[in-house]
Amino acid sequence: MKKILYTVFVMAAMAGLVLAPAGCGANDDGPNGASGIPAQGEPPADAPTVDSDGAATPPTDAPDAGGATAGASISPGFTGPVLDDLPPVPAEAEEGLVAETERDWAIARGMVDWIRAQRLESLPTGEVMAILSATFVGAPYEPGTLELPGEERLVVNLRTFDCVTLVEHALVLARLAADPAVDPDNEDAFGQAYRTELTDLRYRGGQIDGYPSRLHYFSEWIEQATDRGVLRDVTEEVAASAGALEMDDRPIHFMTSNPQAYRQLDEDPALLDDIRAVEERLSAVPRPFIPQDRIAQVEDGIENGDILAAVSSVDGLDIAHTGLALRHEGRLHMIHAPLVGDSVELTGRPLAERMQDISGQMGVRVLRPLAPGTSAPAGAPPGGTP
Repeated sequence: MKKILYTVFVMAAMAGLVLAPAGCGANDDGPNGASGIPAQGEPPADAPTVDSDGAATPPTDAPDAGGATAGASISPGFTGPVLDDLPPVPAEAEEGLVAETERDWAIARGMVDWIRAQRLESLPTGEVMAILSATFVGAPYEPGTLELPGEERLVVNLRTFDCVTLVEHALVLARLAADPAVDPDNEDAFGQAYRTELTDLRYRGGQIDGYPSRLHYFSEWIEQATDRGVLRDVTEEVAASAGALEMDDRPIHFMTSNPQAYRQLDEDPALLDDIRAVEERLSAVPRPFIPQDRIAQVEDGIENGDILAAVSSVDGLDIAHTGLALRHEGRLHMIHAPLVGDSVELTGRPLAERMQDISGQMGVRVLRPLAPGTSAPAGAPPGGTP
């Protein structure tokens, strides 16, 4: 019987223990981190350098997931889920040729079962996301997992992650765990519910209609999730305590300025018109952020599981990196899937110190996940911003 146990070291960190992050070592996104162009891994020689994960559609065997009560403190030795007899990964999946595998679904169902078995599903959505993302620490970072050959289709991969798919899957799992109508034992219905949640996060209006329908820019991802009542942008209120708010009104144009970095745009230049229309619409609305040198002053207002979006200093690019907030030894850190670390990890330094040393990141946006069933803002379109 195959049984793999992953220790959720971050749980112990929540209880004030001092533990070395498993699988992280000293790795962190340091100054002038490895460059990467969204979706295509290494950039062409003439493309701009992007520190850390690069971002509009970031460059893309997770820990196999398997009694604390809600609100209980985590004690030493607390462990994550255990799944037995996971299906093997087919060769096609290893080669990036399939959108999902039986192993992905076994992991997803096991994670939801485990959250409920620990009676954690009633915790705030962000807290559950932090717990879930901790179980993925050590899972490989892999760029381009959404870039399958052929037509655009939904990819469900819980074996490897990039900085955005880690956030997406943690959010979907937390929302499904909190919904009593979702039954992991009903595999067909569970799969449909998962696909619907993920599609609603990843595609404009929750509809897959070719490559341009994917929310390549994380600013649009935020916009649609906010419209749907999935999260709330708390950047302004977090910044208010120290007057630390700034607005980013720079135009967004990275993808249309670097079409050679995206296979789909390189193969079909006609798609550029659709991407350009999105860029122009996003550019018309200034985006709030907290400058990197003010994060330390406001970090007490950031909660476990808040989604952190690092604002890029690269011309034309909105967001450079994403992750989930987590307090460790009294300071704000981040669980993320960094390009330079090769796997999901907890940052080795507090977020405020880490960002000061990354030239490609100028600040952060803070998004707070909301409980399922939260009403969308008045006047918001039902499927997100068209």
